[in-house]
Amino acid sequence: MNRLTIRKLKTEEYPVLEDFLYEAIFVPKGESKPSREIIKNEDLQVYIKDFGKHNDDYCLIAECDKKIVGACWVRIMNDYGHIADDTPSLAISLYEGYRGKGIGTKLMNHMLASLKEKSYKRISLSVQKENNAVNLYRKVGFHIMEEKEEEYIMVCSL
Repeated sequence: MNRLTIRKLKTEEYPVLEDFLYEAIFVPKGESKPSREIIKNEDLQVYIKDFGKHNDDYCLIAECDKKIVGACWVRIMNDYGHIADDTPSLAISLYEGYRGKGIGTKLMNHMLASLKEKSYKRISLSVQKENNAVNLYRKVGFHIMEEKEEEYIMVCSL
């Protein structure tokens, strides 16, 4: 990994969110990745459908050597991590070969700073308990607000 850039996703790049939505799907150890068709499910489409058409849609991407390798995006939506109508829900994912290199942490820190500048008070997300990303979220300031059977609802004050 040579040059890492964190920048806002350009309008013409919005279709790449489909790739990152698919990459964001947590696959427990020993299980196979679901078919890409899964992202067409309504409960997942809420993360990307008509992205950019709402005031609260915002996405940052990580670019390595001019290749988009990760995305972190927010919107106010009724998703798994929804806690309030004034609190954006966050999604983040990286292509597999770019995980565990600090890119996700940089993306998250940039996103949190951007949202604070935009005067949001907090941000939420949902994560499977088995997902190693729980550690990343804790590291950047998220805490568990609610524990469900298989997932946590986590919140970060800005």
